[in-house]
Amino acid sequence: MSTGADGNGSRGRAVPELSRLAPVVQESTPSMIASRLREAIASGVLPPGSRLSEAKLAAQLGISRGPLREGMQRLTQEGLLVSIRNRGLFVTEMTPDNIEDMYVARQAVERAAARCLFDKDHEAAGAALLAVVDRMEQAARDGDMAGVSEADVEFHQTLVAQAASPRLSRMQQTLLTETRMCIRALEETYPDNSTRVEEHRAIAEAIRDGRAEDADKLLIAHMADAIDRLKTAGPASRLTTADR
Repeated sequence: MSTGADGNGSRGRAVPELSRLAPVVQESTPSMIASRLREAIASGVLPPGSRLSEAKLAAQLGISRGPLREGMQRLTQEGLLVSIRNRGLFVTEMTPDNIEDMYVARQAVERAAARCLFDKDHEAAGAALLAVVDRMEQAARDGDMAGVSEADVEFHQTLVAQAASPRLSRMQQTLLTETRMCIRALEETYPDNSTRVEEHRAIAEAIRDGRAEDADKLLIAHMADAIDRLKTAGPASRLTTADR
């Protein structure tokens, strides 16, 4: 049997117009700079309220000021940096209003993700979440505060990832840096990390067991508790740009 002119049976089929495809490009320098600064903000290397010196950053990163400005502009658009006239560029602050607004957004994403889980394999999702809680508990036993916080972030990322919703995942990604900032600030509010561990374990078990209403209530309570802790934290956690 004839397979056509190309020997692959393609006779009569439309050939895709590949010329319309955009060329593959490497990540731009401003994009890489933005990623580096985003990570520095999330990890606390650039703490909330700190002023960014363009000259020092350019020298430290070994780059020219043009790409640096573009990278910083991206973070300004994301709300991670704030420009104050005649004063400069500052890392956004975890003020009570910012905290409230960020957790409103987080609740919308994570509660929606949790609801999705009960239409899927909620037992597998619960097991995945419990595995993260086990790592959190081990870090707490070891006195590894950073490890506890990393597991905390991973828990919430896993919750949304298990929903298999690309849009919810993208929405969560836009909140990730501020989420990590808040979770770092929460570290000093837990004299005993067992409370932190058990809150996450209760959510995971409710999801595993198919208790949708309980899971939703526990998520709401978990985030409400975080808001209260952040708002009542010591002055160092909520220092404002005006105070620096």
